[in-house]
Parts: sequence; structure tokens; C-alpha cells
Amino acid sequence: MNTSASATPTSQPSFSALKIFNFRGHLFTYMLTMMADNIEHVISYWMIFQKFHLPELGGFAIVSHWVPFIVFSVPVGALADRVDPRRLIQLGNLMFLTCSLGWAYFFFTDSLEMWEAMLLLVLHGCSGVFWSTSSQLLLHDIVEHEQLPSAVRLMATARYLGLLIGPAIGAVLMLTLGPAKGILLNACLYIPSILWFWKAAYGPKFRKATDQIVRPAMRGFGDIFDTIKNIAGQHKITSMILLAGVSSLFLGNSYQPQMPEFAADLGHGEAGFIYSSLLAADACGALIAGIILESRGLLKPSPKSAFILAMLWCLSLMLFALSPYYLLSMALLCAAGFLELSYNSMAQTIVQLNAPADIRGKVIGLYNMASMGMRAGSGITVGLMGGLIGIHWSLCIAGGVLLMALTTLLIKEKRHF
Repeated sequence: MNTSASATPTSQPSFSALKIFNFRGHLFTYMLTMMADNIEHVISYWMIFQKFHLPELGGFAIVSHWVPFIVFSVPVGALADRVDPRRLIQLGNLMFLTCSLGWAYFFFTDSLEMWEAMLLLVLHGCSGVFWSTSSQLLLHDIVEHEQLPSAVRLMATARYLGLLIGPAIGAVLMLTLGPAKGILLNACLYIPSILWFWKAAYGPKFRKATDQIVRPAMRGFGDIFDTIKNIAGQHKITSMILLAGVSSLFLGNSYQPQMPEFAADLGHGEAGFIYSSLLAADACGALIAGIILESRGLLKPSPKSAFILAMLWCLSLMLFALSPYYLLSMALLCAAGFLELSYNSMAQTIVQLNAPADIRGKVIGLYNMASMGMRAGSGITVGLMGGLIGIHWSLCIAGGVLLMALTTLLIKEKRHF
């Protein structure tokens, strides 16, 4: 594959990455793992609440899911630069599978203790680091440089598809099979990915001799500081990492766990139905964005566009926080989902297109550390503050602070674009 980091992608046909068989396999297994991840969340979080009735344990579940991205994203990216990323993806899926089997055992035997639940939650969070970072890096072995924006956008769309249908399937499994059998069946959904990457015909051993690159030595956690130093002068990359980091820190997906309260405050009809429809509106907006942007070839990757889309995302969530009307709230969340996928996929594309080939895994890991790991902080800016001043005002204020931060970054960095 073309490893040039400076080339500008030319115009590509709609869904160009889908024309590659190996990418279709990668995309399908990625979506399946994402779906299984969210099925496990639905069942395990419900059973944890029923067993212990501790909101603090629910908070630990969020922290344990995102903090591993802060700690391990760059080291895993450095490891993926030097070993076969397929094996790291398999390892991540095997860890996911182990978690599901662990939950199934404790649910069948009704023997779950708090420390065991916490251990499985931490293992689940670490699984995501191995799987997510390596999946993104492997795209460079599957598609050509010109097809990378299409591939990144389609992967982001598959992620939201998994987010959309995973909870629905998880609820059905709980109702029809029960939590124990449901999560045991869910463990099987990780197997296709493990098998696919066993023989998938891409990765380091399939690279051309001209594409082989000398990689710098690994330094563990020291790679985080080395990577920051190495990209300090590359403003397109640093601006997108800053964009992802501050967006995750102040807002991230923090409003989603608070959706039951938003649903109850809207006040009309069945709260459970309103809750489900609000979550669906957010995910549907993202799916619509993936389909429209990919089919029409709209919004070519540029740092300025990514900042503007993120700022519009802030505005849509601020208006949602203040909306007293159900249909308006639905429309605003749909817009938020559309804008979130648009700016996130664009920022990730810019990082992957411009990352130096010899440290590409580390740079992708650094981006994941910012875009995913910093989401742990949004639990404070929106969740904790929501307990003090109300969830509507905490979301609105967090969005306003983020909007000011993004405006400042755009003004400061746009001369380098």
C-alpha cells in the first residue's frame, strides 16, 4: 500500500473502500465486535445494578471503560507498529470473549461479587484499546492512500450501527433467553473476528519490500511523550488531537447516560419509549451522516471544516439541553449525531493521512487517547455538575465552555492550515 503521508487524496467514487473484499471483511467484523460490545454493556450493567444497587459502581463502569485508553493507547499503538496488528485485534476480541464468558459464569451461578465485577469491567475496557487502535492502523494495509477517507468514514458508520442495534439486541436477548444465556450467546459474536484475522490476507507479511519501514524502538509509557514531541510541529495532526481531546473532556458522550432524566423531563408519553427514541435519534443521525457523506463525497477532510462541524455539534447539544419539546429534542439529537460522526471521522482521517509512517501506530494511539480516554472527564463536567445544578444546565454550560475553547483553538491554529 501507498505509505506516503503527504499526498492529498484524489476524488474517489462513492463507497470506494467497499469495492475491496478485504475491507468488507474488516468492516463486518468491526461492526460485529462493536455490536457485541454494546450487547454486553446492556446485560452486564443491568445485572450489576440489580445485584448491588450502587450508582458508584455504575460510575466505575464508565471510568474503567475509558481510562485504559488514556493509559494504554499509545503503548498499544507502538506495539502495533512493530508486530502484526491482526494478532492484537484477535487478542482484543479474545479478551472481550473472556469477559462475556466470565459474566455468564457468575450469572449462571449467582455468585458475582463486587471485586469480580470490577475486574471484568477493567478487562473489558482494556480489550477495547487493543481492538480499536489496531483496527484503525490496519486500514493502511487494506486500502490505498486515496481510499482512506472512505474507509475511515465507513468504519465510523459501522461503529454507530453497532451502537444503534447492540442495545436493542441486548434487550431482546435478556427478555427471551435471560441475562446468563443471553450474554453466553453474545460471546459467540466475537468468534468471527478471531477467525477472520487468523487468515486475512493483509498485514506486515503481505507488504511490498518498498513499503517496509524501520520502526523506532518501543519505550513503553515514554512513547507518549516521544510521540507528542515528534508531532509538535505538525499542526494538522496536533490541532485534530486537541479538537478530539477537548471535545471528549467537556462533552464526549456524557449526555447519553443522562438520557433517562432528559426523557422524564420531556414529560409526555411513556418515559421508556422517549428514552429509547432519543438514543435512537442520536445514532440515526450518525448513520445518515455516514451514508450521505460517503455516497455524495461531501465534506472533504480539512481542519477548518472539522472545527466548524464540532462547533455546530456543541450548539445542537446546548439547544437540546434547553429544549422543552419532544420532537424538537429528537431533531436536535439527530443533528448532533450527524455532526458528531462528521467531525470525528474527518479529524481521524486527517490524523491518519498525515501521520509519519514510522510512528503511525503511536500517533493513532495518541489520537485515541484524546478522543476516547478523555471521555472519562466528561463524567465530571456534565454528570457530577448535573447533580449540583441540574443536568440541563450542566450540559448547556459544558457545551458553551467547549464552544469557546474550540473557537480559541480555531483562531490560534487556522494560520497553519
